[in-house]
Formats: sequence, C-alpha cells, structure tokens
Amino acid sequence: MMDPNDEDTFTSVTWDNRDDPSSNSQPTFSSTATASISTSKNASLNNTSSSSAAGRSRSSSIPPLVWLGYLMVQVLDPRKELEGQKESFISYGIRAETNLQHFSRTYMTTRRRFNDFTFLREGLKRDYPACVVAPLPDKHRLEYLTGDRFSPEFIEKRTADLQLFLERICRHPTLQRSSLLRSFLESSEWQVDMHAHNSSHNISSNGAPGSSSLISGSQHENTGPPGLLDSLSDTLLNAFTKVRKPDERFLEMREGIEKLEEGLAGTERVLSRNRNRISAVPFGDIYAPKMGTSLEDLSTDYEDLATSFEGLGYLESGITEPLNRFAGTMLEFARLQRMTTSRSTDAMLSQMHALLSYSNSHKSVLKLRDSKQLDFEELTDYLSGVVSERDRLASLSSPHGAGHGHGGVRGAGIGGFIKDKVDSLRGIDEERTRVERMQRLDGRIKELQDAVTSAHDTSQAFSNEVMREHEIFKLAKEQEMKEILSTYVDGQIELYTRAMESFEKLIPQLERIKVN
Repeated sequence: MMDPNDEDTFTSVTWDNRDDPSSNSQPTFSSTATASISTSKNASLNNTSSSSAAGRSRSSSIPPLVWLGYLMVQVLDPRKELEGQKESFISYGIRAETNLQHFSRTYMTTRRRFNDFTFLREGLKRDYPACVVAPLPDKHRLEYLTGDRFSPEFIEKRTADLQLFLERICRHPTLQRSSLLRSFLESSEWQVDMHAHNSSHNISSNGAPGSSSLISGSQHENTGPPGLLDSLSDTLLNAFTKVRKPDERFLEMREGIEKLEEGLAGTERVLSRNRNRISAVPFGDIYAPKMGTSLEDLSTDYEDLATSFEGLGYLESGITEPLNRFAGTMLEFARLQRMTTSRSTDAMLSQMHALLSYSNSHKSVLKLRDSKQLDFEELTDYLSGVVSERDRLASLSSPHGAGHGHGGVRGAGIGGFIKDKVDSLRGIDEERTRVERMQRLDGRIKELQDAVTSAHDTSQAFSNEVMREHEIFKLAKEQEMKEILSTYVDGQIELYTRAMESFEKLIPQLERIKVN
C-alpha cells in the first residue's frame, strides 16, 4: 500500500483498484500512462497554490486551482480504416473513466482519427484563449512523404503522442470540464457535434459583436461600442510594439520558461549525441544525424569483437567453447544496448521534445497576455490624445480662429493653419465648426472610455488566469520531468542488471580454462 504522504498530486493513475465512481475519492496512483488529478489532496493543493499565487500577485481575484473530480484517458488499439483505398487513415481507440458530474457516463469508449484530435485542440484554443492547451505531434514529418505513416513504428509513436496530449487536457481543471471535450469522449455523432460547435461559435462571434468568449466560458470581455477595438487592434499592435509597463511577475515567468527550454534543449543534444555513439540506427531514424551511412557506434564494435572471438575459437580448439560463450555474451550486451536505446533513450528524447513543445504553448499564452495589456495601453494613449484635443478646442474663445497661440480649429501646426485659411476663404463659420467638432469628440471620448474600461478589465482577468495557468504548468512540468528521468534511470538499471547477469554466467566458463 502506498504511503499517502508520498502521493503525487499531479500524476497518472492505474485502471485497477478503482474507487466508487459516485464518490469524490481518487483511484490508486502509479506510473502508468493514464491521466488524472488527485482529488483526495485538493484541499492541500488549493491552499498551497493559492498562498503562493497570492504572494506574487497584486490582485486577490486570482482563482484557485480546483478539481471537481478526475478524468482518466487511455489511447489504444490503433486501427487502419478503409485499407487499400486512397482515403485510408488510422483510427485510435479511446477509453475514458471519470467521476465528473457533467459527463453522462462514468466509463466511455470511442474511436477518433488524428483530424478529430486537431479539431479538439483548435476548438479548445479558441474557446479558452488564456489556457495552455497542450500541443499535438507535428503532422508534417518524413513518414507522410515516404508513405511510412502506416508503419508499426510510426503508429506506436503517434499513439504515445496522442496519449500524452489527452493526458494534459484531461488533468487540466478547466479544460476537463469543457463541453467540447465531453463530446469528443462520449459522443456517438461526433461529426454532427463538430458542425454544431462551429456554428455556435460563428453565431456568438457574429451575432454579439460587443462581447466575445474569454478564458473560461463563463467570463466575457466587453469590447465597448461595436467595431471600435477591432478597428484599432490591427493598427495599434504590430511586431515591433512592446509593453511599456511590463509586469515583473510575467517577466520572471517568461525567464523561467526560457531557462527550462535552454536546459532541455542542451540535455537533448547531449543525449542524442551519446545515443548515436552507443547505438545508432542507420535508416529512418529521426535522431541519427547521418541516415544510411556506415555505423561507428559502440554496439557495432561489440558485435565486431564477438565475431573476432568466434573466429579465434575455431583456431584455439582447446578453449573453443569458452571463447564462443564470451562472443555470445558480447552479442547479448550489444543487443541490450540497442534495446535500451529503443525503449528508454528514445522514449526520453521524445518526452523531452514534448515538454519543449508544451513550454512553447505556455509562451504563446504569455504573448497573448502582453497583447491584452498592449490594447489597454494604446487605447489609454489614444483617449488621452482625444481628450487633449477636446480641451484645446474648448480653450479657443476667439470666433476668428487664432486661439492665442493654441492653434486653429483644424489643429496646430502648418497643416491646421492652412485648413483654417481655406475654411475662412470658403466662408465657413469657424465657431460652428469648432462646436460640431467638440461634439464629435465628446462622443468619441465616451466610446473610448468604455473601450479603455473593457480593455483594463480584460487585461486584468487575462493576467489572473495566466497566473493560474502557470501554477498548472508547474505541476505538469514537475510530474513530466519526474517521468522523463524515471524513464532514463529505469532503462539504465535494466541494462546493467541484465548485463551483470550475463557476465556472471560467463565467469564460471572462463574459470574452467586450464593454463599450463
């Protein structure tokens, strides 16, 4: 029985020893490839995450991390559909188990193809822009060009990647309660649900221009008068614009993610180089830098050594059997190294690459948060400029235009002076023009004030959600780093344990050799 104090809050669960689904307790924890959140430790988790977030936050409105239950998923049984036809594809079986109340069933089984996973991710990104939605494996790979996307190796790798994607989604306290995920896991008419989801999103976007979905589905950002913020965003935001008043919390957050990426990338390079030196695979290997070339790795050297000792055994008739046993042990050791590479090292490299992609998704959310703050700052500057112009016009008391050094009705500078002179020559009443322009500016100021208020509320809400997302990402990162290191360590332990067993069997054979 596992010690409760050693339980991981953000880990995987087994499909055995399940608790009663009607209760809120969590199944037994282990290191299998399924996902959930421990509801039995929600109270301590919420207290810890809330206090740490409050220590770094300027606002007390940051929502705590709360899981209403668990959602376990398993991707298995890949199957080739429409075999022999041009439209053939791979479908993946999905098994799910949950005690979340919004699901209609406790146990669910369904089949989905890769495009369905893509639709799920894009829909979640669109519905929950402040959430770090896990990335999918890249579809543009060599296997799609060479026709090997139906090979067992590729399908196995794709299944593991989709498993990790669903794990990250299902253990997220917000995304696990989304209606789109529920339909993905339990719907028998998925194609209909896909069209319905797209239609509902189009209606909400086009039918209510003053509001759009933000963060969690229950919160909405009001963009003020129709079209104002949308018309300004494209002109105010560009690749060279930066936040003028950066928040130290998010600068520290971004720096931590960049350090994580730097460390993972460096470790990945070293591990890849070490892997190729020990056991390189010449053809179709995504980690080998030189495909199809002659191998000069350690495993091949052990095989060559074994071949040499076999040849020596034929020459030395008195010790042929011990030499053949030694050659067999060398061949077994080379086989163990290649097996460790395929089962352990390659798996670790894949996990590290997946974590790098996950951190990039987090950085994308941080960039989106900066754009929300930038909206607020630029709208505030625009409002300040309009108010200044309105005050300048109000200060023009002369009906003939000069304004005692404040510029004309059309504005200060040579351009405004020329426009004022042209209006004077055309006989336009300058005082009436001034009053009409002030009235228009009053209306624009009211619009901008509403837009600035909306942008401020949106920026604050988005910032609070990003702080919450960072706590979730840290829990995921810690758990996945533990799994990455465990994968490598378990592989090395297995390698040298079995190697010791092989050499221990060899030693008695060598000791029987008689030396005169």
